[in-house]
Amino acid sequence: MSIKAKLCIAINKLFKLPVHPFNLSNEGKKTYAEWQYEKGIDTIKFYLKCSTTDEMFKDKVVLDIGCGAGGKTIFYASQGVKNITGVEILEKYKDEAVQLAKKYNMLDKFSFVCADASKTPFDDETFDTIIMNDAMEHVDEPEKVLDECYRILKNDGKLYLNFPPYNHPYGAHLSDAIGMPWVHVFFSEKTLIKSYKQLVKDLPDGKDRIKFRIDKRQDGTEYFSYINKMTINRFQKIMQKSKFNLEYYKEEPLRNIFKYPAKLPFFKEFLVKMVVCVLVKKK
Repeated sequence: MSIKAKLCIAINKLFKLPVHPFNLSNEGKKTYAEWQYEKGIDTIKFYLKCSTTDEMFKDKVVLDIGCGAGGKTIFYASQGVKNITGVEILEKYKDEAVQLAKKYNMLDKFSFVCADASKTPFDDETFDTIIMNDAMEHVDEPEKVLDECYRILKNDGKLYLNFPPYNHPYGAHLSDAIGMPWVHVFFSEKTLIKSYKQLVKDLPDGKDRIKFRIDKRQDGTEYFSYINKMTINRFQKIMQKSKFNLEYYKEEPLRNIFKYPAKLPFFKEFLVKMVVCVLVKKK
């Protein structure tokens, strides 16, 4: 292991890990799906500044992109949807999602579809509402995903989208093993890969975590394949080319104390915890 990786691991010991569903599952405290369900209201709290749960869900045909184990999707189902579909690229979560839907008597409203969000199997103008909660920073082709959302939304349908920018304190999405904030700012991707592998290798699901987060390019170099390093600046450039009308946009600061510096072009990338927007399809 490199000196830099050893340094990263040593510094990491100074920080407490945030609560993470991978670790809760390992400890037998709750499943990923259960954790998602409990966090359901938190995933839409920023939208409630400009909308209501009835406007988002009541009697609506809804799509949840990047549904994971379906916990948040089933929470949305409980808000009065006509029906809701969760799209997830990892089929391994299907059984867990279905079991939770059974637990909350939502099987008649919920379905799980394994698909790439940039090329879904749905017909044109299928959905009234689409939610992308913490998904924009994970998709390989964000522009194509937005185009696909536009295609499958009904006219006047809304896309509720939020994501933590890459330079957020935990924007590297490694907080299941690395609690050091802004670790990806201080250490290279190569060092982080070595550190992460070392930290999770002896965990019961260590191999699965490594496979989930890390892949190889054609030249053999490893990289974090589960994130696209979406910044605020990059997202705004993507939105300028989007077909959607922007109904609501807000950059939520990490803390109220950062309210004003989080408005500055450079600092906002590090001090904004969530980019929140509502997009409307208008023909």
